[in-house]
Amino acid sequence: MSLEKKLRNIGISAHIDSGKTTLSERILFYCNKIHAIHEVRGKDGVGATMDSMELEKERGITIASAATSVDWKGTPINLIDTPGHVDFTVEVERALRVLDGAVLVLCSVGGVQSQSITVDRQLKRYNVPRLAFINKCDRTGANPYKVKEQLVEKLGLNAVMAQIPIGLEDKHIGVVDLVKMKAVYFEGNDGLDVVERDIPAELKEEADKKREELLDALSMFSDELAELYLDGKEIPEKMLRNAMRKGVISREIVPVFMGSAYKNKGVQTLLDAVLQYLPAPEDVNNFVLDLDDNEKEVPLKSDPSAPPVLLAFKLEDGQYGQLTYIRIYQGSIKKGDELYNTRTRKKFKVGRLIRMHSNNMEDISEADCGDIVALFGIDCASGDTFTRPGFNYSLTSMYVPDPVISLSIEAVDKKSADNMSKALNRFSKEDPTFRSYVDDESNQTIIQGMGELHLDVYVERMKREYKAEVKTGMPQVAYRETISKRADFDYTHKKQSGGSGQYGKIVGWVEPLAEGVYEFVNEIKGGKIPTEYIPACDKGFRAAVKKGTLLGFPIVGVKVTINDGQSHSVDSSDMAFQSAAIGAFRQAYPKAAPEILEPVMKVSVEGPSEFQGNIFGSLNQRRGVIVSSVEDGNNSQVEAEVPLSEMFGYSTTLRSLTQGKAEFTMEFLKYGRVPKNIAEELIKKYQEKK
Repeated sequence: MSLEKKLRNIGISAHIDSGKTTLSERILFYCNKIHAIHEVRGKDGVGATMDSMELEKERGITIASAATSVDWKGTPINLIDTPGHVDFTVEVERALRVLDGAVLVLCSVGGVQSQSITVDRQLKRYNVPRLAFINKCDRTGANPYKVKEQLVEKLGLNAVMAQIPIGLEDKHIGVVDLVKMKAVYFEGNDGLDVVERDIPAELKEEADKKREELLDALSMFSDELAELYLDGKEIPEKMLRNAMRKGVISREIVPVFMGSAYKNKGVQTLLDAVLQYLPAPEDVNNFVLDLDDNEKEVPLKSDPSAPPVLLAFKLEDGQYGQLTYIRIYQGSIKKGDELYNTRTRKKFKVGRLIRMHSNNMEDISEADCGDIVALFGIDCASGDTFTRPGFNYSLTSMYVPDPVISLSIEAVDKKSADNMSKALNRFSKEDPTFRSYVDDESNQTIIQGMGELHLDVYVERMKREYKAEVKTGMPQVAYRETISKRADFDYTHKKQSGGSGQYGKIVGWVEPLAEGVYEFVNEIKGGKIPTEYIPACDKGFRAAVKKGTLLGFPIVGVKVTINDGQSHSVDSSDMAFQSAAIGAFRQAYPKAAPEILEPVMKVSVEGPSEFQGNIFGSLNQRRGVIVSSVEDGNNSQVEAEVPLSEMFGYSTTLRSLTQGKAEFTMEFLKYGRVPKNIAEELIKKYQEKK
């Protein structure tokens, strides 16, 4: 059996606090990668293996996705533990881009939460097959049956139980495997001994009922199985597994497994399921774009002798230089091979080749098709494609959302300033959603990101990892400007000062654009503006929409049409028409009833029902529009749309209103109009600053 047949690249993704990192820790332990189990919040002073950053151990959250490779029953598994917080969404995106399968972890009490929905959307975007694992079956209020229903209702997945629990809450001792029809217990120290016994009598009826449902769902994927099922005959275990594998790989079925990672229950059976049902690299169809042939899609082959195609999906700056995580989609690479970066068009040699285990590494001499490994000391960006010289291929990059929040930041002294610029360089190279620039007007350094937590973590890392003492300003929201009605322009740009002058006249109108950011329409007839100057007009308008006059933010949703104009045989030039376009836009903009748009976030608050009134009040005060609220036992979940500018410091308010028992997540939803009174205040502040 070839390596690809036996290799699995899987990710673990879920809502915050569903137990992803705890599950990863158990997987490492059962695969003999670590010899003692550590807990996530690091109470034993060690912290979870996959959370290698000091900050991760302190906060008990995962910030960067960690990659490791383990071996389960002779099959290598590359495992990536991804963050749950939406602020680190790019870490999830980049992990999913290179995975072949995923384990969606859900809490048996919380069920499908807001972040589970986001993660599921990302899995669908990259067509990643998945298994569901319902964790924390030992918690009070655990109800895996309810969670399975939510998978169907909220995520639209064809979820079927592959196991049922033996006991719940503090009585949770094992699971019933509905394929083998055996009860499975996890005994001995740390649940190392997996013991199969007959199904307890009190669960026999439930197990038979759920097995019927499973067989019914699987009969869609195998005619042979369907026949045996209809005839009421015994179905061989292998046939069941093959049908389930087929359904999972075609993403038409999601088998549900369960257990409690913290109590060491159900992890080994989940690992068995990963081998049995999730695809090997060669079961997945991957494509590459041929840049020499109009970006035509070329299918990739899982063939070690084919030309290598690799994707650099994550960068990390360690103490020994830049570490580049790569996924090999085709071919194989050895130390000393020459590769070609299709973006920079530069060749480089493979020096050190490394297999990662969280933040420890082992040197290897070659890596095969489907592998996830790392290279040392090569200069590239996240999302670059490497191949053999002579092949101009590119793998489609991952989706990178635009930042929604910015913060001014300044160093306390000269040494900190040097360290700060090193840190900013590194962070913006590693994380495409983190950006930094110097503002022309205020000369301040501005950092941008996906949320308060995102920027907090980077500022904290600057102080710790780079000893850069920095002060931060008030968070700034990324507003946009737009127009709300049509306005005409008729503008002549004329300059005459010795030598050749500049002349260009543009006539037309601007109007709101329903979809998109900017559109340019040329309706010039009879060469009023020579064809060669039309691109210059477009360029001028593009420059004009970069900065509005209300708040100095980019202008969006604008359609510009030109239908008349004039040129001069000597004095017209590209430059003249660019200036004319900028002037024309500025002439029309105030007449087009400009408005300010602000980022509106989708906010989801979860907490005990007794505090629901307080949660409603806190969102209403922040100009929030409540979209839905669902009560589930003692818990309630409130979804609202709230402007980002009102969400600063919300976590502190929420904590005090709910005795620290509620939590919230938010992600960017859309741009919405700013109410008139607030818009006037913003404009006044902007004018004062100028």
